[in-house]
Amino acid sequence: MGGYAPDWVSPPGDTILDLVEERGWTQADLADRLGYSRKHVNQLVRGKASLSDDAALRLHRVLGGSVGFWLTREARYRERLAASREVRVYEGWGDWLEELPVAAMMKAGAIAKRRMVVSAKAHVVGECLAFFGVASPEQWRTRCVGTQGAFRRGTARDGDRASIAAWLRLGELQAERLRLPAYDRERFTQALTEIRGLTVEPPAVFEPRMRGLLHAAGVSFVLVPAIPKAGVSGVARWLNRNPLIQLSLFGKTNDRFWFSFFHEAAHILLHADDRKSVWLDDAGNRPGAEEAETEADRWAADCLIPPSHAVELQRLRDQRAVRGFADRVGVHPGVVVGRLQHERLLAFGQMNGLKARFEFGEESTPA
Repeated sequence: MGGYAPDWVSPPGDTILDLVEERGWTQADLADRLGYSRKHVNQLVRGKASLSDDAALRLHRVLGGSVGFWLTREARYRERLAASREVRVYEGWGDWLEELPVAAMMKAGAIAKRRMVVSAKAHVVGECLAFFGVASPEQWRTRCVGTQGAFRRGTARDGDRASIAAWLRLGELQAERLRLPAYDRERFTQALTEIRGLTVEPPAVFEPRMRGLLHAAGVSFVLVPAIPKAGVSGVARWLNRNPLIQLSLFGKTNDRFWFSFFHEAAHILLHADDRKSVWLDDAGNRPGAEEAETEADRWAADCLIPPSHAVELQRLRDQRAVRGFADRVGVHPGVVVGRLQHERLLAFGQMNGLKARFEFGEESTPA
């Protein structure tokens, strides 16, 4: 809620009374000198009536002090009064925090870290409202959670709606800070070709290069650590004139990361006519997925391993063969292993040593 809001709130009338008493006047004397009714002066003194520009001018002439002093005194009083009322309202909304992943939001830096004692709840409510950009829990339920019925999920499994809303908002805020040119489809397509070649690189190399290529094409690209219970690996959506690709590193292995990225990129390329949908995906299987998700899956798979080479997958039986194939097609061996496991040509526990494990801002390490 931004700073300390004291329990006491002093109206400008306290200062008026101090000056009147110094002069030995009554409120009736002050009313006569100001040219106001006694009732209006009493309301000014008690803070029941706002101190207007006209009142500030009259007080300046009668009691001294600049016009700015009186107007500032009034503004500070009204601000503190509003803050005091705000605290009471927020205290009444404390139960809303039980719907939110508060601990995860603190860990992600969305709100300040603090102990969740009773006296802190009003502050946390205010910070959560500011984070989501809504005026009340009801607006949050309508805007941030209620609209999730329109999300296009690529899996039959649903995550926790509040956790999804928090993760999406973290990405929105990152994207809003970017200053990008208008979306350029041709440049985006060219960027994807170059990014495919970056699958062999560690994050310290590919992250900044990816961002540069995508941002130059007018595509927002943000990495937001996973929020527990959200179960989300990535999302593709449009924010105003620019598309956004947001990834969570859910799963943390490079085969999942790269498939998720190219899957979300496919939504932007293949489904650009639908700019209202939020394409929300996890990194697992997609039983019963709708046609658009199946299209994005196929496009991502074919981009990473072209169909002309896919027949060779059947013949890969050991790590040496996988490495050789990966070199020929120009992708990381972990991507090949992920494809083999997905197509049941390998058990999910086999050859995981060829995958890389990602951490933000760090070199990839063996899984």
